[in-house]
Amino acid sequence: MLAYSYVKQGTFELVEKPKPVLQNDRDAIVKVTLASICSSDLHIKHGSVPRAVPGITVGHEMVGVVEQVGAAVSTVKPGDRVTVNVETFCGECFFCQHGWVNNCTDPNGGWALGCRIDGGQAEYVRVPYADQGLNKIPDSVTDLQALLVGDVLATGYWAAQISHIGEEDTVLILGAGPTGLCTLQCVALYHPKRIIVCDIDESRLAFVRQHHPDVITTTPHQLQEVVLAHSDHGGADVVLEVAGSSDTFRMAWECARPNAVVTVVALYDGPQSLPLPEMYGKNLTFQTGGVDGCHCPETLRLIEQGKLDTTPLITHTYPLKDIAQAYELFEQRRDGVIKVAIAME
Repeated sequence: MLAYSYVKQGTFELVEKPKPVLQNDRDAIVKVTLASICSSDLHIKHGSVPRAVPGITVGHEMVGVVEQVGAAVSTVKPGDRVTVNVETFCGECFFCQHGWVNNCTDPNGGWALGCRIDGGQAEYVRVPYADQGLNKIPDSVTDLQALLVGDVLATGYWAAQISHIGEEDTVLILGAGPTGLCTLQCVALYHPKRIIVCDIDESRLAFVRQHHPDVITTTPHQLQEVVLAHSDHGGADVVLEVAGSSDTFRMAWECARPNAVVTVVALYDGPQSLPLPEMYGKNLTFQTGGVDGCHCPETLRLIEQGKLDTTPLITHTYPLKDIAQAYELFEQRRDGVIKVAIAME
């Protein structure tokens, strides 16, 4: 089968690989129908993910049809359309039992697909712990509608969930890329008083204005002024940092009011400084880390009910044979690209 693989730092290649086989009774083999490119794939390419294993097939955001299941799998069967979770989790360890699946103690717990084991930018993928890692797509939901459920939408849903958003809050979202736009939709589920979105890219702000006309948009240059003008207590009540630069990390705590919640779910290329002397007295609560992606059934129901719709984010689709061009488009942010889907047939 064709599979897009991490060869070495800076190099991905489309190569022939054997079709995956079951390795455990809790595995499933999924025939991939659609995959997508994530910024985390670019982090692997550029050497920012030390855990990534050269030779693995990349891709951790995909949907498909179950082809085969192990003897211990009970929640899905061959023929089911499914989303694939970005994380591998056993469902049984201390962390899984508390919903902290990103820190599953299994050797392949957390982000494994497309990082430490073969992922889904390929014709087939083996999914460990399939009862946890696969979710059936409702009949009324298309593959395209479900494509982002397992990763970027899961991240946005989790980020909003852990941010303690109230209906009187001003919520600031830093970043209007795919994760920021999914986070925006999930924040709106809590009906805060105001939502402000900041991004350096004017085309992405225009996208926000087109699809979310009630949301306030701003560039970093005007951010402080806009936040102060639209906040009741001298800053945002909740800040979600999903952009991932040293500038946006600083903006997050600077634009937060005292005693605010600052949620950081961005993946940074390097360490960030926490300037505690400057922050002293703001009494901020920081929520940080990688997504606990165990709420995919909920997001699928919200899609089915028409309360979430990520299809406008998928601006381009390429066949697998042209995946290198798709990566080039995505990395260079050409032609208004937000999210790129890879079709297997």
